[in-house]
Amino acid sequence: MPLATTALYAVILTLIGSYLSFRAGSLRGKTGISVFYGDNQQLAVEMRRHGNFVEYVPLALILMAIVELNGISTWVLHAAGLLLVVARIAHPIGLDAESVANPLRGIGAGGTLLASLVLVGAAGAQLLGFA
Repeated sequence: MPLATTALYAVILTLIGSYLSFRAGSLRGKTGISVFYGDNQQLAVEMRRHGNFVEYVPLALILMAIVELNGISTWVLHAAGLLLVVARIAHPIGLDAESVANPLRGIGAGGTLLASLVLVGAAGAQLLGFA
């Protein structure tokens, strides 16, 4: 099946993203804040948890699909996909309003960057004829 590995990670990541969206939307409903976050710090945090996810995950999935279509090894896709999933779970857990230094936030940001760079490297290698 074409793009089977990308599809697997797209499904998992969409479930994570939907959960983050639900948390922010649910809190909007409870607080009655329609736009932005008012003075509610928890809503600001939930918005950033979801916002950060949607800022990074789509590009990674696009790269994953490109390199899969171009025939990259499945183990590279699984390595990047698993790392991205772990990172995207860790990041929102570690993101809070009190401290920028939470280790899970760093693991999430670093893991997302590393997964993206693996995919960028794979795409670059394919473009140059090395993969």
